[in-house]
Amino acid sequence: MRVGLISDTHGLLRPEAMRFLRGSDLIVHAGDIGNAEVLEQLEELAPVKAVRGNNDHGHWARPIPHREVLKVEQVLILAIHDVSELKINPAPAGVRVLVSGHSHRPVVSERDGVLHVNPGSAGPRRFKLPIAVGELRVKGKTVRARIAELEIAP
Repeated sequence: MRVGLISDTHGLLRPEAMRFLRGSDLIVHAGDIGNAEVLEQLEELAPVKAVRGNNDHGHWARPIPHREVLKVEQVLILAIHDVSELKINPAPAGVRVLVSGHSHRPVVSERDGVLHVNPGSAGPRRFKLPIAVGELRVKGKTVRARIAELEIAP
């Protein structure tokens, strides 16, 4: 199963990100979405689970949770926008993957048996950070993560 990962769109859903996410079985948006239209466009590709970021305000954002727990095959995934707001140790809770956003820095690392994935920012460029998205490939209990830096047309 392919889980597309995107974060920090801030209202800008780039065509390059849409192309990368096409073919996903599920898309996880890790917050700072920007507006409801971003989620509507992503829903055209696959079912979407999203968490609210610190910049997601207004009527459209109220129903979006601050964290989301998903089970994909036999893998438990926790999505939260800002990992510093996590109040639990995810490993004892059975979480295998922690998906976050906020920093705009794409990263894949493993700590205490938990795969930490931040797909980076797919929206407006911040400083000299790359524009990026990510994916999880899940099969049974096995999960692999990958970050893809997007080549943005001028």
